[in-house]
Amino acid sequence: MSGEKNPMQRAQELSRPQLPKRFYKQVAVERDGEGFCIKLDARVLKTPGRQTLRLPSEDLARLIADEWDAQAEEVNPASMPLTRLANTALDGVERVKAEVGKDIASYACSDLLCYRAEGPEALVAIQRETWDPLIAWFTRAHGMTLKLAEGVMPVEQDRAAADAIGEKLAALSALELAALHTLTTLSGSAVIALGVLDGEVDPDTAWTAAHVDEDWQICQWGEDAEAKARRAMRRGEFDAASRVLVSLRASA
Repeated sequence: MSGEKNPMQRAQELSRPQLPKRFYKQVAVERDGEGFCIKLDARVLKTPGRQTLRLPSEDLARLIADEWDAQAEEVNPASMPLTRLANTALDGVERVKAEVGKDIASYACSDLLCYRAEGPEALVAIQRETWDPLIAWFTRAHGMTLKLAEGVMPVEQDRAAADAIGEKLAALSALELAALHTLTTLSGSAVIALGVLDGEVDPDTAWTAAHVDEDWQICQWGEDAEAKARRAMRRGEFDAASRVLVSLRASA
């Protein structure tokens, strides 16, 4: 019959993870002590570690509440990057802030912005125009002078200076660190991530700076559908982490 599903369609459905059904009707944000919590009907939203998902700003709480309110018949964590980031911060990063700060700073020792193309000249010029101002700002703001290299051969950076940056980062909140670490790993650059944290660059400019090489390749050779989908997923995670930092900075 034309309405029947073929064996491959049935197999694909069976292989999909079972998502929980939406169990609530209303989503609300309420003040909870010095922060804000999210309520699903009468139930306070908790992390997987059973902590109350308490946010320091009402704006951020409402952004996360919007993710829950946008769920349809099923609750799909993949569509809630802000919720996942907050869960990671409260259940994980809070206990290892020093390690996370050190890991973020270590990216400066192999930062994307330090490795320049040998050619063509047009790409070299775009890298120089986009990245040099960020490198100069990073040196002024964080006291670490970065050495540049052509090609992919590693260049030795000032690890003591990077360690000092990591120690300062450990004083940030777990939410800030979780968001900053996400930006760092997605961009391959501590310089770009710290630029967003400090308000030196807006998220769109930061994303563009992180994809100079990739965008150049796309202009030359095009982009296939699979690569485009992966990039869209990364952009969603990048934007979520950026929204966390922008929201927290606005409420400080």
